[in-house]
Amino acid sequence: MRVRFWGVRGSTSCAGPEWSKYGGNTSCVEVRCGERLIILDGGTGLQRLGGALHGEALDADLLFSHTHLDHICGVPFFAPLYQAENRFRLRAGHLWPESTLRDALASFMSPPLFPVPPAVFAANIAFQDFRAGETFALGDDVTVRTAPLPHPNRATGYRIVYGDRSVCYVTDLEHEPDELDEDVLGLIAGADLVIYDSTYNDAEFGAHRGWGHSTWQQGVRLCEAAGARRLVIFHHDPAHDDAFMDHTAELAERMRPGTMVAREGTEIVLTGA
Repeated sequence: MRVRFWGVRGSTSCAGPEWSKYGGNTSCVEVRCGERLIILDGGTGLQRLGGALHGEALDADLLFSHTHLDHICGVPFFAPLYQAENRFRLRAGHLWPESTLRDALASFMSPPLFPVPPAVFAANIAFQDFRAGETFALGDDVTVRTAPLPHPNRATGYRIVYGDRSVCYVTDLEHEPDELDEDVLGLIAGADLVIYDSTYNDAEFGAHRGWGHSTWQQGVRLCEAAGARRLVIFHHDPAHDDAFMDHTAELAERMRPGTMVAREGTEIVLTGA
């Protein structure tokens, strides 16, 4: 099971030497379960992933945490969607039953926001909506558990299980002070890797109540309580440059050794027991 980060930033992408170490693209994570490709979110990092996949015949799943702009803006620029030989299943769990993922993407890819509709995609695309909290299989060897996340317009957390290994993707959510979300605890219990919305730190959190995001310290508290093995700090605030994230990495390592700050290009390999 391999995990590679193509976009680690939240809210909006950023460019410049101050962000070159950790990267400025918004959320996109590649997960390989054997040969099966699963993509988590379609932020600006999705465009770079598309370039890396050039020439590969694809039969893949794209799972969205939600459809806020920073998590879908890379979709129109994902080159494999324009190749007829490719197959994709696009899934989301935060819209149903009031709306659908197809409608959300069609609304984004329409005037005056965008010049062409999703109909320009040549790949075989299936849109599959579900209710957050459901469990489903991706083939015979991968199981995906989901949980609802407290975020404006709602979001979905994922736990991908392949053999005896598990990766959790938990972004975007806002925790309640001095509380541990039971849905999140259940989702990440005993997980090998937890990628967690760490937009803020505890000192910043009070000034951003209602913005829909959490802190890396809350991620540590959740992982400790749930017995998760490794925490990955993710969805970095665009105001947090490399120096800020270096300091965060130092503090997190002291608080929970082995915690890492997500960087574009980093790959984590999870082997069997």
